[in-house]
Amino acid sequence: MLLTRHAAPQGGARWALGGRWLPSPVGLYLLLQVPRETLGAVLAAMPHGEEATGALLPPIEAAHEVWAAGVTYTRSREAREAESSASDVYARVYEAKRPEIFFKTVGWRVVGPEMPIRHRADSRWTVPEPELTLVVNASREIVGYCVGNDVSSRDLEGENPLYLPQAKTYDGSCALGPALLVSSDPLPPATTIGISIARNGQTAFAGETTFSRMKRSPEELVAFLYRETTFPLGCVLLTGTGVVPPDDFTLRAGDVITISVQPIGTLSNTVAAE
Repeated sequence: MLLTRHAAPQGGARWALGGRWLPSPVGLYLLLQVPRETLGAVLAAMPHGEEATGALLPPIEAAHEVWAAGVTYTRSREAREAESSASDVYARVYEAKRPEIFFKTVGWRVVGPEMPIRHRADSRWTVPEPELTLVVNASREIVGYCVGNDVSSRDLEGENPLYLPQAKTYDGSCALGPALLVSSDPLPPATTIGISIARNGQTAFAGETTFSRMKRSPEELVAFLYRETTFPLGCVLLTGTGVVPPDDFTLRAGDVITISVQPIGTLSNTVAAE
C-alpha cells in the first residue's frame, strides 16, 4: 500500500491511499497509533474518495521527529574516515555494538518531491546521501518505508565531529518522499537504492547499493533509538548511506538529485540557489 500526502485543493494537506483521497481527518499521527499487524486492514477498510490531486508533500507531518543513523555501510565509514581529522571515531563506531544515531530534523522543516534542497552558504563540500527511511509507530514497530536524502556538509563534520548538528541540520537539508510504503514485511535485502545527479543536463554522478550491504539491521537501529526515548506520535529514521560521491564532488545550485527505491518510487529535488 502506498500512502501519499498532498497539497489539498481547499488548502492544507491531505492523505491519499493508492492515489485516492482518504477521509480528511485521517493523518499519520493517527495511523502510527495502530499496531503493525492491523494497520493494513484498517487502511483497506477506510472509504476511498476521488482521485487525489495537488503537489506531493513529504509523507510525514509537522511534529514528527526525523532521526538518522550513520556509518552503517562500509562505504560511508570509508568516506567519513577520509574527510575527518578524527578518522578513528568512525572506524570504532562501525565495529561497536552501539550505532551512531542522531537527531536530524523535525517534520515541518522536511521538504518533499520536487521541492528545493540546499547547501549551506558556509560549506564548501556538500553531498546528498540516499537512504532507506523507516517509518516507526508509537509501539516501536516498523510499519513503512520511504526514500530519504540526508543532505550533509562533509567539510564541517570533517573539521570536527562536534560540528555534526551544523553539518546535518539546517533548512533544506532533509528530503523525504515520494510516498510511504506501508508493509508488515521487511524489504528484501536485495532491494536496490540508486542515485543520479544531473548538472547542466549531464550526469555528474550516479551509483547504487543494496540493503544487504548494511552492517546493522533496521530492527537493531530502531531498538537503539527507542531504548530510552519515547515517540508517542511515532517517528522517522534514516538508516545511513552506502553511496557516496567522490571526494572532489560537491553539490551546486541547479543540480537535480534523483533517488529511487522500488517499489517505493523516486524522490527528485533540485539544489536551490544560495
